Amino acid sequence: METSRLTTRILMETEKLIMQSCASDTFDKKSADLHKLIIKKHYNAADVAIDYVRHRINMDVIISEEDYDPKTVNLALATVPVNIFFKNLCDFLKSCLEKDVKSLAFYSRILMQYANKNMALHAF
Repeated sequence: METSRLTTRILMETEKLIMQSCASDTFDKKSADLHKLIIKKHYNAADVAIDYVRHRINMDVIISEEDYDPKTVNLALATVPVNIFFKNLCDFLKSCLEKDVKSLAFYSRILMQYANKNMALHAF
């Protein structure tokens, strides 16, 4: 029961962070970085570029996990280019959220990172 409440809380706070980052028509670097992190995690992408004007996401999705080694520089990683259209960025990013344990841990790290940045900004 406690785990389900924690899962719900992490997902709700992550959605709230996504909504805050999409609230403005102009996206700052911090918001763009958050958007890219969520998309990279969901699609297992090596590189993500978001065209906010044309409502497009271009990314290189990793085909096989077997060739990937986080300890080395991966120069010959098999990827496939993907171009996705989105109508509403906020809804699209929310649809990328997953409920597995690994994803929840990832989202909680993002929440801590962005909460610390917001606290540092509000401290002055």
